[in-house]
Amino acid sequence: MSTVARNIAANAAGAAVGLGVLLLAVPLYLRLLGPEAYGLVGLFATLMAAARTLLPHDGLEDAAYAAVVRSADADAARDPAVLRLYADGITSLGAGFATASEEQRVAALKKIEPSTFFQLFRVKALSVLYSTPFAYAYFGYEGEAFSKGGYLHRGFNDLRWLPDVPLADGGPMPDAGS
Repeated sequence: MSTVARNIAANAAGAAVGLGVLLLAVPLYLRLLGPEAYGLVGLFATLMAAARTLLPHDGLEDAAYAAVVRSADADAARDPAVLRLYADGITSLGAGFATASEEQRVAALKKIEPSTFFQLFRVKALSVLYSTPFAYAYFGYEGEAFSKGGYLHRGFNDLRWLPDVPLADGGPMPDAGS
């Protein structure tokens, strides 16, 4: 058997196994979780995919994006109007959104960009994602500086990646003239 034929056979076998696992797993999930919880997993996956598509950072942990979904879920639990907005927005993204390619997800989001759901979720994603400790660690942000004495004496001027500025162009230094 040639290498190409073996590869085709291996791909077909892999696809068959994947389909078999899916066919076995879905009824198991439905029995263990129940239809409502199983549906929530799909909603969660859709919102996670939307957040990751809106704010893509390949190395950022899923937990940071899950924080966005948890916050959106908390808003929806408090306000029935927000719940309806999220339900309609998720429906407008389509059933296969979470597993679609990035290009397809971007196109789906661009299509609903003017919607209230998109604008609400975009603001939610921006405000929550970038305030998580996961994002702080990923981007190297040490947090606010006031409680730590400010930036000036904590390495504000130790930026090794900037060229040295001639002293004449640097302006007055704090504590230098007092």
